[in-house]
Amino acid sequence: NTGHPPSSGETAPEEESPELELLILRDGLPEVVETAEALAAACADIAAGTGPVAIDAERASGYRYSARAYLIQLRRHGSTTHLVDPIAFDDLAPLQEALVGSEWILHAASQDLACLREVGLEPTSLFDTELAARLLGHPRVGLAALVEELCDKRMRKEHSAADWSRRPLPTAWLDYAALDVEALVEIHDVLGQELADTGKLDWAHQEFDHVMAHRATPRVDPWRRTSGMHKARGRRSVAAVRELWQARDEIATRRDVTPGRILPDSAIVVAAHALPADRSGLLSLKGFHGRGAERYADSWVRAIRTARELPEGELPPVAVRSDGPPPARSWPERNPEAAGRLAAARAALAVVSEEHSVPVENLLTPDVVRRVLWAPPATREPAELTAAVSAQLGEMGARPWQIGLVAPVLRDAILNPQPPTVDEPEQTES
Repeated sequence: NTGHPPSSGETAPEEESPELELLILRDGLPEVVETAEALAAACADIAAGTGPVAIDAERASGYRYSARAYLIQLRRHGSTTHLVDPIAFDDLAPLQEALVGSEWILHAASQDLACLREVGLEPTSLFDTELAARLLGHPRVGLAALVEELCDKRMRKEHSAADWSRRPLPTAWLDYAALDVEALVEIHDVLGQELADTGKLDWAHQEFDHVMAHRATPRVDPWRRTSGMHKARGRRSVAAVRELWQARDEIATRRDVTPGRILPDSAIVVAAHALPADRSGLLSLKGFHGRGAERYADSWVRAIRTARELPEGELPPVAVRSDGPPPARSWPERNPEAAGRLAAARAALAVVSEEHSVPVENLLTPDVVRRVLWAPPATREPAELTAAVSAQLGEMGARPWQIGLVAPVLRDAILNPQPPTVDEPEQTES
């Protein structure tokens, strides 16, 4: 996903601005669409509207294993807001038909597209308000921040971490959900004009098309992302982490509960390090806790037993070699010339970022920069090197606008790396 990292616009609660008027629903709170008749009426209303359609989805992250949508909100000029309960329907084909040909407006679209696809909703055109704000250099890109900056209103965010799988949904939650699309069309219009005025509209369309085309690939050995796994010493303990993680994942999938609510990662690591032989030994471990610690104790014991009995040749390695370059902090010692290239590129990218008011990470993701500079093309003829670097960036998913800005920077860093720094000898008093 080259060029825009996972959304950080909503990672922390936005500070409310009490001096601003509170954003409210101009049409009042609609009834939830949960019958075929109500869905048909909503689809007719949406199809009769004009312009782009603001869309949002609520999931139950932190409560459910699945990332499915439990509520879908829509708003369009000439149409009112609609709150659709996807759980009430076998499919949402009528809604997809009503949306065909319209531009979708989403905030941080990469977070919602997968769950919308899961219920049969797929955009043909997209405008991501968070990504547009990033390209324009807005200092804060969360939805509440943009509502404040562009609409002079403030939003409450108190239900952002709610369990949206709950039924019936409380009225206050529905009001919060409806407000998430209340101002999106207006924000779209303002940001769209800003993009046009700054010559960045084509950049934005390239980014939006990339977001629509992107599909997440399944992680290899996802159990290796267990928090604190470095504390599990030795291959057999690592095997126990794997077996416990997989046992927990099977239970979480079956119950549709987020895994951490069954057994926290810290408990997996404690058990994998100790490798207790039986149930009583497991449950007596300090730090082995969680809602499912005792309830599924037999499953945890079986997982540990499997790890204890694995032949040496079947134990997983403690660490898996990455296909990318080593951490940048080790470059000065392992490859000083590459470290010089990276230092030169970072300084130049900061200048380009400032000139174009685009965050450095949106110019190009740090991982791609490191991959190119650790193993650059062999040629040092400037034109050939520019073409080779451009081809590398394209193969790694960079968009044309990024390549145009960044390829010359990386070429220059390869041709003119910063000289290695020499540590000054410490001064001693005579």
